Amino acid sequence: MRTQRLLLLSNSTHYRSGYLDHAEETIRSFLGPRTRVFFVPHALYDRDAYAARARERFEAMGHALESAHDPGASLDKADAVFVGGGNTFRLLDSLYRGDMLSAIRHAVRGGMPYIGSSAGSIVAGPSIKTTKDMPVIEPPSFEALDLVPFQISPHYLDPDPSSTHMGETQEERIQQYLEENDRCVVGLREGAMLIVEGSSVTLTGVAGARLFAKSRPPMERLPGDRLDDLLQ
Repeated sequence: MRTQRLLLLSNSTHYRSGYLDHAEETIRSFLGPRTRVFFVPHALYDRDAYAARARERFEAMGHALESAHDPGASLDKADAVFVGGGNTFRLLDSLYRGDMLSAIRHAVRGGMPYIGSSAGSIVAGPSIKTTKDMPVIEPPSFEALDLVPFQISPHYLDPDPSSTHMGETQEERIQQYLEENDRCVVGLREGAMLIVEGSSVTLTGVAGARLFAKSRPPMERLPGDRLDDLLQ
């Protein structure tokens, strides 16, 4: 197996910036001279509009983008794959129905760089059990790409002590996941990203993350921290 390379973003649009603006420098560095990107727009209903938006943005960074739903589109001809955000249930269901799970998994394990944003980051893990999305469609299984052995909970929001909202916090929901499952969970705040290079994991971006594990207190991590233990 070649070295896996993944860039996992919490979000694609950051406060007071445009689509992927906050991640442009990281994406450029991550992709390097690779020019052909295979885009998976299946997390949103209007795939044409989504693909057009992603194509325009990647072309501005010097990369040609082909959408998975384009006639004749082929992952085999790509240098990298980008799985966009949206509804995680819709995305995973489409990956199953389009028989793309095994193809993407094989390509990435063979060395093809993988970029995921939000739902696209969640499906890089073992399952989608840590998504906050509404189950608008029922996929055949919650099992996902399993490219990394930990779960991701993007758009992580810290509890607000001044809020009068009495519903569960994101931290409480992650703790509920850990009551039934034994996988580490990374709560990625807005603007945070993970870079996975073989046996190393680096937290980068403009925000930190909160790490959760069964029977252990949550741990706070900052941009620049190495999180290699997540791959154990």
